[in-house]
Amino acid sequence: MATDFAARVLRWYDDHGRRDLPWQNSGDAYRVWISEIMLQQTQVQTVIPYYMRFMQRFPDVARLADAALDEVLQHWSGLGYYARARNLHRAAEIIRDEHDGRFPATIEAVSELPGIGRSTAGAILALTSDQRHPILDGNVKRVLARHAAVEGWPGKTAVARALWDLADARTPADRVGDYTQAMMDLGATLCTRSRPACARCPVNDDCIALSRGEVERFPGRKPKKEKPLRETTMVLAVADGAVYLERRPASGIWGGLWSFPEVGDVGDWCAEHLRAEAVQVESWDTLRHSFSHYDLDIAPVVVRIDAVSSKVADYDDSTWYRPGDEPPGGIAAPVMRLIETLSNTDELRNHG
Repeated sequence: MATDFAARVLRWYDDHGRRDLPWQNSGDAYRVWISEIMLQQTQVQTVIPYYMRFMQRFPDVARLADAALDEVLQHWSGLGYYARARNLHRAAEIIRDEHDGRFPATIEAVSELPGIGRSTAGAILALTSDQRHPILDGNVKRVLARHAAVEGWPGKTAVARALWDLADARTPADRVGDYTQAMMDLGATLCTRSRPACARCPVNDDCIALSRGEVERFPGRKPKKEKPLRETTMVLAVADGAVYLERRPASGIWGGLWSFPEVGDVGDWCAEHLRAEAVQVESWDTLRHSFSHYDLDIAPVVVRIDAVSSKVADYDDSTWYRPGDEPPGGIAAPVMRLIETLSNTDELRNHG
């Protein structure tokens, strides 16, 4: 059954698989690694333009390792889940310093790199050197859970173990790279989360979920919890056509990105950090940003400072940024939206 499953998937792949993705057909573990990390939690069509820009700037592991983290985060801005970019940069440094600049060739060494788990490590090695390692990304989980009607949410240990056992049993000894890509393609193009194209699926004959008419019930959903709501006030300080940004701590929300300061009392913050009084304060409508685990309500407060001389707070982790110039580093999407809104105000537009 396992061999027959793989054979059917491979026959389908030979006729219908994707072969025109920019990271394919190179045999380059670096290129595949970057793509696999970008594709975590992100759709292919969203990833492609980011990937192309990223590879143009960081074409090899040495260039990535030697770059400043700010620049790496800048090229990641908009993709979200920024820990992925921080882990990429750290892993590149490890490859440079501990592996002579060559991507590791064993599952153990690859799995030890920051941000690379068992499935990603297996995918990289299968796709680039045809090593036999099962994978279990979101697409593959969906295909296997439906085909074998594996009950339960894959986030539970017992369910994950059952899916890993299936993935291992069905991974063939030959054409492992093609099979790995085929399973990802199958989940992405036919066995989709909603409205799957079961009639065109190469393994529909013995798909248990399909035979039961319960395809969309698998895999099991994560138990729902009401997302908590957090609130913060951000100061959008404006002076001489520039806005004040601070680099966030390396860990936590938007780690290492540039953002507006989050404050308690706006007046006290201005006096302490800008050593100036605001000539105008304006509160904007609350902006809600959703993360996977909570919602964040941002209350923007625009503070206009009068003179150039007031811009005394400028140190390594802060900067006055003029919209339209090269950003100092990565900027989170909601912060960039606020900057774009500020760019249309008279104070900034007149200085452009």
